[in-house]
Amino acid sequence: MKNIYKYVAIEAALKSGMFIKRSVGKVVMISYKGMDNIVTDVDKKAEGMIIAHIRKSFPDHAVLSEESPPRSSISQYKWIIDPLDGTTNFAHAFPFFAVSIALEKEGDVIMGVVYDPVRNELFYAERDGGAFLNKRRIFVSKTKRLSQSFLATGFSYGNKEKGKNVRHFRKFLMQSLAIRRAGSAALDLCYVACGRFDGFWEMNLYPWDSAAGIVIVREAGGLVTKFDGSAFTPYDRNVLATNTLIHSQMSKVLTKK
Repeated sequence: MKNIYKYVAIEAALKSGMFIKRSVGKVVMISYKGMDNIVTDVDKKAEGMIIAHIRKSFPDHAVLSEESPPRSSISQYKWIIDPLDGTTNFAHAFPFFAVSIALEKEGDVIMGVVYDPVRNELFYAERDGGAFLNKRRIFVSKTKRLSQSFLATGFSYGNKEKGKNVRHFRKFLMQSLAIRRAGSAALDLCYVACGRFDGFWEMNLYPWDSAAGIVIVREAGGLVTKFDGSAFTPYDRNVLATNTLIHSQMSKVLTKK
C-alpha cells in the first residue's frame, strides 16, 4: 500500500505540471494576497486538478493547500500541497517553479514529490526509501567548508523578515563561495538533495513550501533543522537544510547576535 501514495502524488504532479508548462507566457489573471504576494488563475486551476486527483483515490484524507481553506478529516493522513511554488517566477515567465506535494501521517511527513515541468525533473522520496530524481538515486554534496559552499536562500513577503535575512545574506556572502536566490523553496531544497546546492536557509515559510522538500533532503542524506539546529517540522517557519557537513557552520552564522 505504501507506494500507492507516491504514485498518486506523482501522477497529480505530472498532470498539473504539464498544465502549468502550457500556460507559461500566456495571459493570466493575477491577484494579490498581500502587498507583494501574488496568485494567478493557473495556481488555482492546478490546485483543483491535484486535489481532485488525490480525492479520487483517498476521499477521506485531509488536505492542506496554499490556495484553499484546509479540509479536515478524522483520517491519520494529510496531503500538503503547493500547486505552483514560484508563482512570481511563473507570472513573469522566469523558468524556476514547481509543483510540490507531500503526505503527512500522524504528524510526520512520510512522502514528498516536487516536479519542475520546465526541465521535466521529478524529485521524490519516501521515508526510509531514499531520494530520487527521474528514477536516479540522489545524494547531498560532500563539501565540508562553508567557504567553499554554494548556497541558496529566499526572501519572505514581510518587510521585517526581509530585513533580517538581508543581514544573514550579507554574512554568508562574505563567508561562502556564492549564493543564489531563485524564488522556489521547494526546488531549492531539492537542489540541496541532489548536490547542486550545499546549503539552503529561509525565513517565514509555510508548510506547503517545505513539506515535500524536507523529506527529499533527509532521504538524500541531508539534515534539515531550525536555525539553531533543533528539530524542524513543516509547521516551523525558519528552515536550515544542508549536506550535514556544513550544518553547524551555517547554524553558527544564523544564530550569532
